[in-house]
Amino acid sequence: MLTMDLEAVKAALPWAKLGEALEAVFREGCEAPLRHFHPLPQEEADQGSLLLMPAWLPHRYTGVKIVHVAPGNAVKRLPAVNAVYILSNGETGEPLAMLHGGELTDRRTAAASVLAARYLARPDSRRLLVVGAGKVARAAAEAYAQAFDLAEITLWARRLEAAEAAAAELRAHGLPVTATDRLNPAGFDIVTAATLSTTPLIKGAEVSPGTHIDLIGAFRPTMRESDGALLARATVTVDTMAGGLAEAGDVVQAIAEGAIGKEHVVADLFALTRGTHPGRTSAEEITLFKSVGWAGEDLAAAALAYETARG
Repeated sequence: MLTMDLEAVKAALPWAKLGEALEAVFREGCEAPLRHFHPLPQEEADQGSLLLMPAWLPHRYTGVKIVHVAPGNAVKRLPAVNAVYILSNGETGEPLAMLHGGELTDRRTAAASVLAARYLARPDSRRLLVVGAGKVARAAAEAYAQAFDLAEITLWARRLEAAEAAAAELRAHGLPVTATDRLNPAGFDIVTAATLSTTPLIKGAEVSPGTHIDLIGAFRPTMRESDGALLARATVTVDTMAGGLAEAGDVVQAIAEGAIGKEHVVADLFALTRGTHPGRTSAEEITLFKSVGWAGEDLAAAALAYETARG
């Protein structure tokens, strides 16, 4: 069985090829039930999570990702998310590879956001605001810089020192990133948020016309990165309808508050990639993509990494 550590997974998943693999799995589909969620106690936070995410392409591959989400790790200066992915032969069940699930998750999450942005953001987008300083936020900055001709990337986090450290790391990779201590989405073409927030960070009243909003972090109904006013102003899309309407805190809470109805969520990545929804229709439109993660993305990324490593 092949073992792929963080660096091996990163090398096997270049942004362009990963985006192509994700687009293909959304267009063609695979079997991927809603993830299994189990709460875990934590000493430094109210609750952690154990997530199990299975998926399979009949006769080709099966896979499952095992994820631990530990918000209390921030106090210990450790990653909040740790994961491992097991890829197997879809016909025989033979284990093929064990992959670093954190790197796989970070890259496929950022790549899925950029895939959505290809349909929802203005092609001439030049200014990116990154909300968060964790691994997913940094991966998102890299992925957006690869897909758009960005002249400016601004990064905000609750702790300025964390924002400055992330900005310095990204600058070392050649990206035009500066840190800020003031969160203000006005004037940005794309805003991407990857946090574990349970209270709104991005307010509808502060977002400029034409902005594309990418909400990555709130993967449970009790979490959110935006207020209901933002969703009410925006054309709202999700990665999958089933996951978005059941688990996306930004969507679930906005519906519960009466800010929007379920019908306000107009499309998912299946509809966008298959051409059954047009995506952005005007330069002034505010678009919003909310992801919670789909196990099919992990399977597509794991299969690509395995095939790339095997040559």
